[in-house]
Amino acid sequence: MSEPVMRRTQAGRVVGSSRAPALRVHSPIAKALSLCSVLSVLMFTSAPLQAASDDVSHYSVTSAKASHTLLLDVASLGKRLVTVGDRGHILYSDDNGASWAQAKVPTKQMLTAVFFIDDSHGWAVGHDAQILASTDGGATWVKQFEDLEREAPLLDVWFKDRNNGYAVGAYGALLETTDGGASWEDVSDRMDNEDAYHLNAIVEVKDSGLFVVGEQGAMFRSPDWGQTWETLKGPYAGSLFGALGTDEPGALLVYGLRGHLFRSADFGATWQAISLNTANNGPLEFGLADGNRLADGSIVVVGHGGTVLKSTDNGRNFSVTNRADRLSLAGVAAMENGNLILVGQGGVHAAAPTGADLGQQQ
Repeated sequence: MSEPVMRRTQAGRVVGSSRAPALRVHSPIAKALSLCSVLSVLMFTSAPLQAASDDVSHYSVTSAKASHTLLLDVASLGKRLVTVGDRGHILYSDDNGASWAQAKVPTKQMLTAVFFIDDSHGWAVGHDAQILASTDGGATWVKQFEDLEREAPLLDVWFKDRNNGYAVGAYGALLETTDGGASWEDVSDRMDNEDAYHLNAIVEVKDSGLFVVGEQGAMFRSPDWGQTWETLKGPYAGSLFGALGTDEPGALLVYGLRGHLFRSADFGATWQAISLNTANNGPLEFGLADGNRLADGSIVVVGHGGTVLKSTDNGRNFSVTNRADRLSLAGVAAMENGNLILVGQGGVHAAAPTGADLGQQQ
């Protein structure tokens, strides 16, 4: 039985459907936030994805308030920041977040994650198993694939180069492309995931391979970059919403419900729990949704209740900041000046390197 969620809303990164079956009410929005209501998803079928049509009527609506709506992920590519979120909104900024332009996006569905392999080529994923692609740094997007019958979200995306990439999502979805997204293959059966646990995040671990985490502590690793997967017994039975490789070979962090954060130095073979204490010396109780390794080598992890964790020793120790606004956070990236861009509930927020408020919302 899955955990109740008010969370990617650590309860989920998903939007409800009137036809959703009463299976698991667990919206895997790990990077999203437990905002409005409990979100639900429909189960993925085994049918292959089909190319999507480009219907102009389905483009996201331009809104002057788009930077203040729910945003679920953010990427830094050179001098540009790109963020994605609800209603198909994709925004980009070339001035350290001082202003944001809205991209032309062929969907109105919630977008849950974004990944760029370089300053030009990127992919975003979201509901209805949609996969979008950009070749101009996020200014314009095309819909590569979707599966309307599945009505379930993809929750993360990762590319090794411009051709080879994976997307993961609800009910054990694992999709692969070897041609930059011109075609996608459902390769979910490569994983031993009999219970079809939601897969919330996929990351690269330095000099080791790929690592996937998901619902109820599910963990999978692949030393051959996605061709074969080993199921691991993790240190925690609760849902994990994110994972992050460090600068050290084989080292990674995983994190999720109720402030649980673990570090492995051997590609997931063994784990160490990281103690997180608040300013009042009590244990951190807020769920952790997303993290990023910044250009200066520091690591930042964010979550509910305005939680911002920062490490300067490759994830062995973290400082804890709880922002005064207590808004749930779903993504983090660094600006060129060293300050942070946080996204989540309430849209885009500019923050000091520690996560503390700069006194304004961009």
